[in-house]
Amino acid sequence: MAGILAWFWNERFWLPHNVTWADLKNTEEATFPQAEDLYVACPLAFCIFMIRLLFERFIGRPCASGLKIQANGPQKAQPNAILEKVFTAITKHPDEKRLEGLSKQLDWDVRTIQRWFRQRRNQEKPSTLARFCESMWRFTFYLYIFTYGVRFLKKSPWLWNTKECWYNYPYQPLTVDIHYYYLLELSFYLSLLFSQFTDIRRKDFPIMFLHHVATISLIVFSYVNNMARVGTLVMCLHDAADVLIEAAKMANYAKCQILCNLLFAMFAILFISSRLGVYPVQPLRKKSKNFIIFASFKAPYC
Repeated sequence: MAGILAWFWNERFWLPHNVTWADLKNTEEATFPQAEDLYVACPLAFCIFMIRLLFERFIGRPCASGLKIQANGPQKAQPNAILEKVFTAITKHPDEKRLEGLSKQLDWDVRTIQRWFRQRRNQEKPSTLARFCESMWRFTFYLYIFTYGVRFLKKSPWLWNTKECWYNYPYQPLTVDIHYYYLLELSFYLSLLFSQFTDIRRKDFPIMFLHHVATISLIVFSYVNNMARVGTLVMCLHDAADVLIEAAKMANYAKCQILCNLLFAMFAILFISSRLGVYPVQPLRKKSKNFIIFASFKAPYC
């Protein structure tokens, strides 16, 4: 294990020439990012998850009620032990041969069994109310973290001149604002990772699980090797579009179709311009092999 860790954290890959991890230890004159700084993200992620539950219960649900969003879910399939066993243990999408066998066993016609499986699959989908509350929580967080990022980045020289991201790298002191920004982003994505196992399981579970793992890994790696300046630009750039997509989802769940279409159009314009325009031209124009790996895998969350 020690050999694998030594190979993974090879200084020749992560750091510039003639720089070692020992050079980035904290001193009395300067503070640099340390891996142990991020340990607090795990309990903080749990706190964020609990805040989400309280937010959805006492803020999201009343707002949904005011918008006439019903808590009623899809029609439930009638209880049937044989079909339930097939559904949970064998397949949720039985083929024609299995349907005919179940039809003979239960003395039901095939269309009735197909309807049962369709209703049973729909039961596993979150209700519109649950989706609205989830989107409202994410909208609130993304709006807060984006606003915070803009407020501190507008005072930072690397927002206006991205060459500052690499000036004197990696000997760039860690500021309180950057530390707080990274901890919040990391904790939030950890909470999303945890909540996948407690929320209703969705069909995109594997994709979103990989997305969260990749995002968490890249946030950690960019912090540890002190690419925090350019990392803040990447995170802020991605959060901007996420605010609009969550707002569009809320409008859709509230059946405000005109507002939904407007917000989605704004999201599409911002997404294309920021991630296919500003993103490659500004943060990626510095051809650092380490950061290209970091930036290329920071996928959008939609």
